[in-house]
Amino acid sequence: MSGTALPSAQEFRELVEGLLGRDVQVLTGGRIIDPAEPGGAMVGAYVDRLLHLRALVVLDLAFAARCGAAIGLVPNRISEGDVAALELSDTLAENAAEVLNVTASLFNTGDGPHLRLDGVAEPGQPLPHDLARWVKAYVPRLDLTVDIAGYGEGAVSILLIP
Repeated sequence: MSGTALPSAQEFRELVEGLLGRDVQVLTGGRIIDPAEPGGAMVGAYVDRLLHLRALVVLDLAFAARCGAAIGLVPNRISEGDVAALELSDTLAENAAEVLNVTASLFNTGDGPHLRLDGVAEPGQPLPHDLARWVKAYVPRLDLTVDIAGYGEGAVSILLIP
């Protein structure tokens, strides 16, 4: 059994396009998301069958709100209101968490360990210490700027935990 592979930007784009049914543009070399910044970030933690932390997916507030609105067919003005208020409504948070759940499929390729979403830390909540230490670490990572047609832009970071 080999290790978990870091998905490509194209794989992430195709997954999000398929989920949202909208065109999605992805640029690599995006900013590293800091959950301590205003509004915070949504962090999905992925574990293997032995419950070892193997990966994180970090969504800035803007992407969490916009993808949560797009997948739920909620008007863009609702997500823009959440972004302006620097807080994520329960409905958009639940929808964005579903995107994080489906994102686990990006890690489950080849003969690597099977990963599943273990938990989600929502924006504005303190990030558990076992996750916080990895978010800005120099580990295999993919930092993206993602633009959802009709909804706007946000940032996503995908990290593999050694």
